[in-house]
Parts: sequence; structure tokens; C-alpha cells
Amino acid sequence: MPADYYELLEVSRDVSEGDLKRAYRQKAREHHPDANPGDGEAEARFKEISEAYAVLSDPEARARYDRFGHEGLRGGMGGPAFDFDLSDIFESFFGGNPFGGGRSRRASGPPRGDDHETVVDLDFAEAVFGVDRPIDVRTLVSCDDCGGSGAAEGTSPTVCSVCGGAGQVRQVRQSLLGQMVTTAPCGQCRGTGMEIIDPCGSCRGEGRRAEHVSLIVRVPPGVDSGATLRLSGRGSVGPRGGPAGDLYVHLRVAESDVFVRQGESLVAELPVTMLQAALGAKVTFETLDGPRELAVRAGTQPNDTIRLNGLGVPRANGRGRGDLHVVVRVDIPKKLSKSEVAKLREVASERGEQVDGIVVDRPATAESHDREHARDEARAERSKARGGTEARQRRMRRSKG
Repeated sequence: MPADYYELLEVSRDVSEGDLKRAYRQKAREHHPDANPGDGEAEARFKEISEAYAVLSDPEARARYDRFGHEGLRGGMGGPAFDFDLSDIFESFFGGNPFGGGRSRRASGPPRGDDHETVVDLDFAEAVFGVDRPIDVRTLVSCDDCGGSGAAEGTSPTVCSVCGGAGQVRQVRQSLLGQMVTTAPCGQCRGTGMEIIDPCGSCRGEGRRAEHVSLIVRVPPGVDSGATLRLSGRGSVGPRGGPAGDLYVHLRVAESDVFVRQGESLVAELPVTMLQAALGAKVTFETLDGPRELAVRAGTQPNDTIRLNGLGVPRANGRGRGDLHVVVRVDIPKKLSKSEVAKLREVASERGEQVDGIVVDRPATAESHDREHARDEARAERSKARGGTEARQRRMRRSKG
């Protein structure tokens, strides 16, 4: 069971903030790891009293602890779990981290450059087999004149006059808990620890310039639309020699008129005639890998499938490819010659099948209506012409009489 926080600091439950802080200072110095080298028990005790102070010095956490005990700090009594950083607590009092691995006081270096995005369009086969695609992107590259340093030719960056090369500045402020020490990036050198007295005239001290860059994007086999490739270090370089960001290439794959992708499999249709399906045939089918001769078995039914192993999409793990599923589509002829009808009737008779030869008129389309209207108008014109001719002939006969 965790120790009582008040007992750890040897204070009463109504202890004031000032007395609480003094008690913590005393206990922290007593059990500090530097004062007890190699003593694991002292280090554990030091962490316990630091945790106790972190809770009791926070009004909200202290109220929850007073009411619910340790359970109230784990978020189990209707409130959020209490979080704290022991190194922050000790550093605010003594300016260091006794647990090791503390915040670095060295400069963080020039900032990283921006990431960029672009879209690459692929046709269906390119997505299946992969392709090396050249692209052109506008990005920021290192300045040739200053070598990316940002300093004019013949000069170099110097140690920052404000932070002394640390890249950070310490800020001290007073609070109810006493003196609080925090750090922030140095505004003079932007956290790099170095400042430029005489900036490069070409890049104005940035160490980089805009340029169109040509790249080759290696698209791996088996990608699908919506996939994204990350090209590490192909984004903009950071200012003053900072590392480059990344380039994200979003892939957009066109649909195929023949194939439909289903994961690692491809699906396509194979049109065959009624007689090919009934009698069997060898039919040439154009796969993505070239023409293949497919055997259509006698008696093949509509939607029967011919499976071609290993002619699908390459697997992401590089272990082979999926399959190509060719679905048979049986095309029934819409028109037959008299000879073909007679032969089919003979076959039907031999098989004992009843066929009535019923022809169902198709619904008239707009095109057929137009043709019919044109024929009607032509007939009317011919009739009118004949009527005019007959009238002239009658007048001629009357004049002769």
C-alpha cells in the first residue's frame, strides 16, 4: 500500500503552503541521490517525497487526495488521473535534475525543413507491375553561394551573443512556490546556438533557395490508388543547414476497361459464343502479361470461371502474385439466318426440346420513330406528286375536247 503523503513529508493535514515547501526542501536535500551515492533506497525515498510534494502542492490534486486517497489520483473517482514530472519539480527548486537524462542545455541545431506533397497518376498496368516515374517538384535547396550556412562568402556563423551557443535561454520568475526556472529557445539565433553577422546576399541569410527539382519516383509493384510513398529527405532543406523534410507522393491509379482489382486478385470477362460454350473451344485472351490461350470446356455455363494462377497483382511481401479469374460470358445471337434456324430446330428436335420460334417485337425506340415518320412524309410527298400529275392530265384532256 502506498505511503501516506503527509507522513512522508512529516507535516500535518492542514499544513500551509509555506510550511509544505520548507518540509519538502529539507527532505529532498536529505535523500538527494548526490548526497547518497549508490544508495538505491535513498533514491526511492527521494522519488516518493517528490511525488508527495507534487500532489500536496497542487490544490485540486490535494483536495482529491484528502477525499479519496491514492485512488482519487488514478482517475477512478470521477476525475482525470493526476500527472506530474519529478524532474520539473526538483529543477524549479534547485536548477537541476537528480535522476539523470535531464534536459540538454546544448543547442538544438538548425530547424528541420518542411515536408512536401505531390500526386502521381498511374495507369492500371503501371500500378500492377511498378514503374520508375520522373516528377518535378518545387522545393527549397541549399544555397550554392554560402553552402547552406547563411553567412556571406569568406565569413562564418559565430556563437550566439545572447545564449552563448546553448540555443536556449533561462527564464526565472517568482511564484507562490518560490523561484521557478524555465527554458525557452533563444530568439536571437532561433535555437541554433549560432548567429550570422554578415548574411549571404543570395539567400539573405537563410542558407537555402527555391528551385524546381527533377526526381525519379520508384513505384513498387502492386500499389493501389490512395497509397502514399515517403521519400525521406526530399522535402525542403531547413534554414542555415538544417536537415531536409520529406516528400510524400500520393498515388492515383486509373481504372481498367478490362480488369477489376480485388485485393491481390484480378477479375475479367471472356465473351464466347453459344456454340463455343456448348462444344468447347480454344480462345485467346489478352492478359496483362500478354496473350494466353484459354481452353473453354464443352458445356461451359455462363459465369463459369477460368483461374489463371500467378497472373494477378504482386503481393506486398514480394512472395509471388495473386490470381487472374476469367469469368465466361456466353453471348446469344440476336439474329439467325434461315439456314441457321433450320439447323437449330433440327438439333432441338433431336434433343426433344420444344421450340416455338416466337418473335417478340421490340419496343419502338426514338430512332425507329424518326425513321417511321420520315417514311410517312416520303409517302405523303409521293402521293401529292401523283395527285398533281393526274390533275394536269385531266385539264389537258378537257382542253383537247
